[in-house]
Amino acid sequence: MTAPIIRKLSEIRALTAGWKAAGARIGVVPTMGALHAGHMSLVEAAKADCDRVIVWIFVNPKQFNNPEDLANYPRTEQGDAEKLAPHAVDVVYAPDVDQVYPEGFATMVSVSGLTDVLCGAHRPGHFDGVATVVSKIFLQTGADRAYFGEKDFQQLQVVRRMARDLDIPIEVVACPTVREASGLALSSRNLRLSPEGLETAARLYPILRDMAEELEQGNRFAPLELRARARLAEAGFGEVEYLELRSEAGLAALDHASVPARLFVAAWLDGVRLIDNVPVRPA
Repeated sequence: MTAPIIRKLSEIRALTAGWKAAGARIGVVPTMGALHAGHMSLVEAAKADCDRVIVWIFVNPKQFNNPEDLANYPRTEQGDAEKLAPHAVDVVYAPDVDQVYPEGFATMVSVSGLTDVLCGAHRPGHFDGVATVVSKIFLQTGADRAYFGEKDFQQLQVVRRMARDLDIPIEVVACPTVREASGLALSSRNLRLSPEGLETAARLYPILRDMAEELEQGNRFAPLELRARARLAEAGFGEVEYLELRSEAGLAALDHASVPARLFVAAWLDGVRLIDNVPVRPA
């Protein structure tokens, strides 16, 4: 049976107030729809931890700095509801835009430092939009736990810092990246890749893994980056916006794996911007 869909803030608050009065622990899975197995892994993690689970579906206009990207973002609400049916979530909250950004809305949440690098350097305002909508998600649902995938690792760190700094009483739970058998990280944007593009995109992860293995052996990042960029170009990728080694805590740039770190990449293929990251253990 498909979960009920709620679109009004007053309705979700009334529902969660009843759950809280009964002592239930509430989990929320924030999404922009176009659900895939990665999202379902978040749903299952929430169901394992919580008494009640909300799936939030909202394509957030404030995190798109490119109007064309917003227009092209897949919107598949009916299909999403069908995919969620076997997971028996309690409710889908798919708010109307005016429930998130009412007329006269004039407040933005900005997290400095963590948002100045990687995706933040290439998508001005993106993380302000993310921090703003996620603060709304936390406050509107009153959830005790929120579930995010590690594929968007920078976003995960931004959300954690925002919740901590604003004293929002919620636990942000990180869940592992889910990948195709080929290694390609699952993403709603993959729907826009051609069959040939999907084959090419699958070559991204092995290149990152090879780099990570060499970094874990004590090699320096700079020469590995040059070789990896050449491999990406040879594979058929277009612009590589960034390919960087950064610390997990604080996202400081590194030239070798001296602390727990991540390799981050953003590359274009078939007009689609793909991002991925892999952990790197200290050498």
